[in-house]
Amino acid sequence: MSGSYDDSVGVEVSSDSFWEVGNYKRTVKRIDDGHRLCSDLMNCIHERARIEKAYAQQLTEWAKRWKQLVEKGPQYGTVEKAWHAVMSEAEKVSELHLDIKNALMNEDFEKIKNWQKEAFHKQMIGGFKETKEAEDGYRKAQKPWAKKLKEVEAAKKAYHAACKEEKLAISREMNSKADPALNPEQLKKLQDKVEKSKQDVLKTKEKYEKSLKDLDQVTPQYMENMEQVFEQCQQFEEKRLRFFREVLLEVQKHLDLSNDVSYKNIYRELEQNIKTADAIEDLRWFRANHGPGMSMNWPQFEEWSADFNRTLSRREKKKASDGVTLTGVNQTGDQASQHTKHSSVSSSEKNQSYPTEWSDEESSNPFSSTDANGDTNPFDEDASPAMEVRVRALYDYEGQEHDELSFKAGDELTKTEDEDEQGWCKGRLDNGQVGLYPANYVEAIQ
Repeated sequence: MSGSYDDSVGVEVSSDSFWEVGNYKRTVKRIDDGHRLCSDLMNCIHERARIEKAYAQQLTEWAKRWKQLVEKGPQYGTVEKAWHAVMSEAEKVSELHLDIKNALMNEDFEKIKNWQKEAFHKQMIGGFKETKEAEDGYRKAQKPWAKKLKEVEAAKKAYHAACKEEKLAISREMNSKADPALNPEQLKKLQDKVEKSKQDVLKTKEKYEKSLKDLDQVTPQYMENMEQVFEQCQQFEEKRLRFFREVLLEVQKHLDLSNDVSYKNIYRELEQNIKTADAIEDLRWFRANHGPGMSMNWPQFEEWSADFNRTLSRREKKKASDGVTLTGVNQTGDQASQHTKHSSVSSSEKNQSYPTEWSDEESSNPFSSTDANGDTNPFDEDASPAMEVRVRALYDYEGQEHDELSFKAGDELTKTEDEDEQGWCKGRLDNGQVGLYPANYVEAIQ
C-alpha cells in the first residue's frame, strides 16, 4: 500500500506495515472472510454428499441390472453364486455410501451451519457485529497516534519547505555579489532574506523535532491498544480455525471406510463366496441335470389293454421330478445320487427348457427336423407328408390331455397324419379342432 492515502486522518501511508494508518483493515476483512469460508466449506461438503448419493444410486442400479442379466444368462452353479456375490457387495457398499451422505449432511453440514450462525451476528444496517466491533476498536486505538502523525507530517513539510527557501536565498545572495548593477539597498534585502530563511529553518526544525518527540511518546500506548484489538481478532480467528480442524476430522472419519468393521466384513464375505466356487461341483451338477446323468425312459414292450381305453405312450409318463416312480426306468446308483444333488434351480433353467424324456412332438424331437447342413434325418423312414383320409370312430374316446381329440362312436373326422410307432394318429374334427387319437379307435371310410 505504498503511496496510498487514508482520507480519515489525511496521512500518507508509506509502507505495507500493520502499524501504518488504515492497514488494520486486512485483519477486519479476515472476519468477513471467516463467514464466507464457513459457507464455502458447507458447499464443499454438500457437493461431496451429492457425489456419494449419486455413486450409491449407480452401484444399486448396476447391481440390479447385472443380477437380472446373470439370472437370465447361461451361468449356473457355484460360479453363478460367486457372481451374484459381487452384486451383493455393490448393494452393501451402496448402503455405506448413503450412510456417508447422511452423515455429511445431517452432522457435518448442520454443525458448520449452526456454528456460523452463533459466531457471526448480522446487523440491520448490513455487515456483521463482530466486524464493526473490530473496526471501531482499531479506529479508537489508532486515532490519537494518527493525529500526532498528521502533525509530524505537517511539521516535516514546513521544515523541508523552509530548507528549500534558505537554499534559494543563499543562491540569490551569492549571485548578487557578482552583479555590479545591484545597488546596496537591493543587496541588503537579499541578505535579510537569507537571514530570515535561516531563522525559519530553525523554527520549523524545532517544531518538527518536537512533533516527532510527541509522536514517540504516544507510540507505546498506540502499539499497546492496537495489540489488544488485534489479539481479540486473533482469538476470534483461532476459534474458527480450531472449529474447521475439528469438522474436517469428522469429515475424514465419515469418509474413511478402511476402519469400518462392516466395510471389511463385506469384502471378507465376498472373498469367501468367490472361493466357494467349485468347477468340479458345477460340472458334476450339469452332467446330472443336462448330460448323461439324466434319467431316461428307455423303450419297452407294452401290451395293449382295453382297461386303459387307449395305448399308453411314453409321452404320457411323468418326469422324475414330479415325484412319480417311472415304470421300467433303470438308473445306476451314481446317476441317482447325482440327480438328487444340486436341488437349486440354475439361471439357465429359468430361461431354457432342456428335454428330460423322449417326445413324439416335433418341437422337441431331435430327429424330426433337418440338420444344420440341410440333410434329412437318416432315421426317418418316410419324409413325405401323409394324405388326408376321412375316418369313422369305432368306439367312444375321451381325450386325456389337451392335445388329444374326443369323439363318439360313429363320428367322422379327417386323419391328417399316419399312425406313428406308438399307435397314435393326428386328425382334425369337423369343427376344426386338431389333435391326437388312438389309431385303432377308427376305420377308414370306404
